[in-house]
Amino acid sequence: MAKDKDKDKDKKKKRSVFFIFIKVLSIIFAFFIILIPLLLGVVIYFNSPVEGTNYVLMENDAISQSPDGSFLVEVRRGETSQSVGLRLERTGLIKNRYFWNLICRLNKEHIKTGTYRIEMPLNQIAIHSILVSGREVLHKVTIPEGVTLKRAARIIEDSGICSMEDFLIAARDPQIIRQYQIQNQTMEGYLFPDTYLFPRDYPAERIVRTMADNFFSNLKIIYPEFEKMTPREINEKVILASIVEREYRIADEAPVMAGVFLNRIRINMALQSCATVEYIITEIQGKPHPRVLLYQDLEIINPYNTYLYRGYPPGPISAPGIIALRAVFFPQRTDFLYFRLENAASGRHYFSRTHDEHIRAGQLITKPSWP
Repeated sequence: MAKDKDKDKDKKKKRSVFFIFIKVLSIIFAFFIILIPLLLGVVIYFNSPVEGTNYVLMENDAISQSPDGSFLVEVRRGETSQSVGLRLERTGLIKNRYFWNLICRLNKEHIKTGTYRIEMPLNQIAIHSILVSGREVLHKVTIPEGVTLKRAARIIEDSGICSMEDFLIAARDPQIIRQYQIQNQTMEGYLFPDTYLFPRDYPAERIVRTMADNFFSNLKIIYPEFEKMTPREINEKVILASIVEREYRIADEAPVMAGVFLNRIRINMALQSCATVEYIITEIQGKPHPRVLLYQDLEIINPYNTYLYRGYPPGPISAPGIIALRAVFFPQRTDFLYFRLENAASGRHYFSRTHDEHIRAGQLITKPSWP
């Protein structure tokens, strides 16, 4: 009998434990049934795009709104994801920076330095994906034909791509100059004038190499056989093209001018280019661009003065474009030795065979300064 009672007690105890287990399990299950939707609700709420247009743009936050309504968000060098989240919350692009920090912790990809375009409305996960993608906003910068190295550096700095100083240092880097087998001390003339797309704070060395690669790519299109030429022969062509670029105003006159200069070279006559004297005044002496050259300007003692020194100047004086480069590789054959601006409005030049005829043509008027 005692044994039977013990068995009954064991059975009751087991049933009791089982029922307790079921109750605990039910409570846990119920808890998760309630908690999971609650957590999902919290995630959905904080991850959802910000409603409305009450954005607060502060100058120090490096977040700006474009005319099309999108936002440009700059991730600064060395900045933490938490700092970015704080700025995004303060601007009103995300609802909660703590949820942003959670996303950043769960995602192993780091936010990358750069400027990114965000088109609202976007949720936090989507914004985070943009900032870790590395696909920065590219800024357009146009380098016009005929600009000097210093002027190109100023344009690039004004566009926020890199500093003028860094660009000029890269353009004078002996290693880069040797890489392209250039016989000058700078990349003057070898950085192709074109429209480029660069991100902000782009390395100056990469900008210079991109522009130089573009130059030689275009040179190959103009004259595929250029690779058979010596560096000296190429350099002479580039120097002459840089002079033609600063002299011509109408495209069909560029090959004629190139022919004139080559005629002078052949008879050992000075090139007598106003553009080289202008280069001395503006780039070497640092003076304003002259509207008219005076005869005293033609007497400036400097190797770039092609009125005083025969042959080619020490290096290019500007960035030649397609028209000028094609002109020197395919010059027009004439017996002209001189030219002078005939009509400032039309840009036409008067070409002559003798010095007397050239003198009678009038005063020396320079090409207007580049933009």
